[in-house]
Amino acid sequence: EESENLTGIKKGQVRSVQLGGYDLIVARTGYTGERISYELFVHPDKLADLWNQLMEIGKPLGLKPCGLGARDSLRIEAGLPLYGHELAGPENYTISEAGLSGFVKTYKPWFIGREAYRTQAENQKRILVRFRFTDKTVRLAHHGDPAMDIRGKVIGRVTSCAMDKDGWIMGLAMVDIRSAEEGTPLYIYQNSEKVQLKEPGKLADGEKITLPNPAAVISRFPKAEKKS
Repeated sequence: EESENLTGIKKGQVRSVQLGGYDLIVARTGYTGERISYELFVHPDKLADLWNQLMEIGKPLGLKPCGLGARDSLRIEAGLPLYGHELAGPENYTISEAGLSGFVKTYKPWFIGREAYRTQAENQKRILVRFRFTDKTVRLAHHGDPAMDIRGKVIGRVTSCAMDKDGWIMGLAMVDIRSAEEGTPLYIYQNSEKVQLKEPGKLADGEKITLPNPAAVISRFPKAEKKS
């Protein structure tokens, strides 16, 4: 009965179940961009036992643990924002800036914030884009690293960054809306908080200076592969 209860969970639904001796809340809200992904909620006292049991049962199937780095790779490949990075956070990024206006149902009769939302969306000057570095040897960028256009003007900031399945460094950045077109070249200073730049005129022969690395805006969401 409980297994049938689990298989009937639709995308975004949450159910309470008893499974394997555990009282669980199972949510089909796994944040990876996959069609089928789940989150499990269990009492903290039972967490270690549940984890160890899942690892043991899943071992023959190739189940392996992974951390937030893997979560970021998957969600960025899918173009999905993370609260505090691409939504709200220190810069107070809005729904429309995050490119999620399609989820705001302005046509509904009871929407107390309709006019405020529309005004905000009509006047926005920045938009979230996905980018990929053009060199595989670069390091990860970090939240807050500046993104510049080909003239060296700062047009936005990196919000998240990770490695994709092909080994390329990709990320999300909030940029000037005029620089959001796919293929637009960007230059990004990785790890900018630790970079100490020296005036070019004071550089001695043989000294090195940190340069921004080239990247390009790619499609926000992965394009569906054509079937042959």
